[in-house]
Order: sequence, then structure tokens, then C-alpha cells
Amino acid sequence: MSLKWLDWAKRIQSLSQSGLTFSKDAFDLERFEELRKISVEIMEEHTGAEMQKIKELFANEKGYQTPKMDVRGAVFQRGKILMVCENSDNKWSLPGGFCDIGLSPGENIAKEIQEESGYIVVPTKVLALLDMNKHPHPPQPFHYYKLFIQCEIVGGAAKTGIETKAVEFFPENGLPELSLNRNIDSQLSLLFEFERNPTKETVFD
Repeated sequence: MSLKWLDWAKRIQSLSQSGLTFSKDAFDLERFEELRKISVEIMEEHTGAEMQKIKELFANEKGYQTPKMDVRGAVFQRGKILMVCENSDNKWSLPGGFCDIGLSPGENIAKEIQEESGYIVVPTKVLALLDMNKHPHPPQPFHYYKLFIQCEIVGGAAKTGIETKAVEFFPENGLPELSLNRNIDSQLSLLFEFERNPTKETVFD
């Protein structure tokens, strides 16, 4: 859920990035760079992440800052949902990731699912568009929207990818330990509602 210190740090980062993008005055640029440094220090103090890593994340951001889009695939088979085990934390998530420039949301999720699980899919329905700040994910340095798209398998077979170490289908009452940066219990429960009720309307918040 939203934390005040995190909201402040993100806001400072966003304003400093916009200032560095649009300001022409050398003194203003120095001030905006100092603001960005302060946002990095806040993140380091409260998250425990290394300052250099946070600096690299923020330094790579250019232009006017907007929320990042994380797309996740909901693939059901005989009442179970497809999940992959992440190499990074040995926990499980819906296949997906950040949207790549040049690809539509549907193209992005089809690519991610094939790369991470081996299955070839066709996107069929947008199930939910959620603001990560309104759900109990661990604190993150950026503001994310999470897009959940239901997909149908049309080919391929279970196969791990560069970022994954296992591929499996799980029932709602037997979910594995979740990678909470990527998905949480309440979101999985929401997706199973769509499996039980295909006419359920898209959820957004």
C-alpha cells in the first residue's frame, strides 16, 4: 500500500526528472540534480537497496515521467493458472514483464509468455488494469500500472527461459509462494473469478 516516504521520494524524482528534461538554466539544472540525489538517498534509507543501483535506475530515466506498464498473462488450463518460478528470487509469478517499445500490450504478453514458459498464446481479454500503489506490494522505486490479460494456448510446450527456472499450472487453493513484487494473492483471486465467470467485466482502479 502507499507509504508517505515512498510517495514523497517518487514525487521528488518525477519533478527533478522533468526539470532536468525541460530546464535550460544551468543553476536550475544543478538544483534539479540535487533533488534527484535527495530522492535516491530517501530510497536507500528506507528500502535498503544500494545507492548505486538506485542511481543507475533513476539516471536511465529520461523525459517527462509517467507510470511504467507491467503486463501479466492469465492462462488457465482445467481450472489451474499458469505460473513461472523466477530465477531472481525463487518465487512464482504470472508470466510477464515490462511492456517493450514498439509492441502492443497483446504482442508484449504473447512474447513474454512464450519466452518465460514456452507456450504460444493468443490474447483474448483484458481482465484488469490496476494501480500498484493501491495494492500491498513491497515498496518500489517507480510507479507501476499492472495490466492482466487472459490468453489461450495455441501451441508450444512447457519450457523455462532465461529468467525462469520452472513452469507449472496451479489451482487456486494450492498456489506456491508468490513473488510479491510481481503479483499478490488478491490479484490471483481476482483472476480466478474471471475463470469461474467469463462474463465478468474488466476491473480497473
